[in-house]
Amino acid sequence: KYLTYWPAANQQEIDLAKKVVEKWNKIHPDFPVRMEPIPSGQSSEEVLLAAIAGKTTPDICSNIWPGVMEQYVEAGAVVNLDTMPGFDSLLTARIPETVVKGYSSSDGKYYQLPWKSNPVLFIYNERYFDILGIDSLPQSYSEFNEIAKKIKEMPIDDGLPLQWIHYRNILPIWWQRLFDFYPFYIAASGGKTLLKDGKVDFDNDTAVKVFEFFAEGYEKGYVSKSLLQMEDLFIKEKVLADIVGPWRVSHLAKFAPDLKYTYGPLPRPDGSEGPGLSYADPKSIVIFNNTPYPKMAWEFVKFLVSEENDRMLLDMTAQLPIRSGLLEKATFKEYFDANPGLKIFAEQVPYAVGVDRTIYLQEIFDIISQEFDAACVHGVKTPKEGISDAAKRVRLLLERDRT
Repeated sequence: KYLTYWPAANQQEIDLAKKVVEKWNKIHPDFPVRMEPIPSGQSSEEVLLAAIAGKTTPDICSNIWPGVMEQYVEAGAVVNLDTMPGFDSLLTARIPETVVKGYSSSDGKYYQLPWKSNPVLFIYNERYFDILGIDSLPQSYSEFNEIAKKIKEMPIDDGLPLQWIHYRNILPIWWQRLFDFYPFYIAASGGKTLLKDGKVDFDNDTAVKVFEFFAEGYEKGYVSKSLLQMEDLFIKEKVLADIVGPWRVSHLAKFAPDLKYTYGPLPRPDGSEGPGLSYADPKSIVIFNNTPYPKMAWEFVKFLVSEENDRMLLDMTAQLPIRSGLLEKATFKEYFDANPGLKIFAEQVPYAVGVDRTIYLQEIFDIISQEFDAACVHGVKTPKEGISDAAKRVRLLLERDRT
């Protein structure tokens, strides 16, 4: 008898999983867990869907993007956690009330336990602040582009590697838009997602402004258009900023320990009011229905999200557990006192926005990626046309479902 567990395939989470599993196996020698990283593929979502189709899923996986949960539920692939002893009390005690409903499925049941959040913000290289005359971080598109213009106009013989304000992978792959258009749309709209009551809710001026912001950046050469992502342009100091989550901290500590940087909010359209929200980039834990041992799998899930292991998640990966009182509880307060730069991310956890509940979310992001590529990267249509065309195509997709 044993359980199989798939964590994410990055080295930090593999190391974390090894430690958690080692502790579990010492306590439960008669019911050990076998850990192996999620198999490689273009995305873990595609790997898991293939595993569901082939009936080769593990008992437990902790690398679940909530955007695909409706597909897993419709396929009957995941255990309804409401049926597990103590689930309601764990959910209530652990998850901030502000975000908990976003993790239920369209049938009102819970098939995932929210585990960690990586709110998306900008990181800035402080080395260039004096050179560029930056005394406060840009809050608006015009402030951001003013700095971008200065970078563009810098003489190339000044000996500095700085070339662009930031960079993004421009490949029109659905998940790439989770780190440019989508968080910027959330920030600009005050926390909206793409759909409302199952209908398109992004066919608006706010989405157009986000497209315009990126289109201007690419057209004027403020942002790198290169498909070559072989080097880290932020570590190489060729860009001032990068769109990141808290996991970037441990990466920089390892590969650029002398780099001086700070974090700031995503810029918003000029005149925006209210708090600047962002995309949560969350991951959840599920138990797959093929497990012969659902009750024991649930015991391991509870063990995985214990306070002690959540602290280890912070220490080893700098990723943030989704739990109430993250900045106040003594177990975690000590960590944030020692790592004050991460507080800005932790403050976002109770308010950071997730994704819509629909089986078509990947297809919706595919459509937006294609229109982003056409309107923002290559300029073959206007931003307004890009958003309008994306909205039309998504409406057709959703109507196809209804018929």
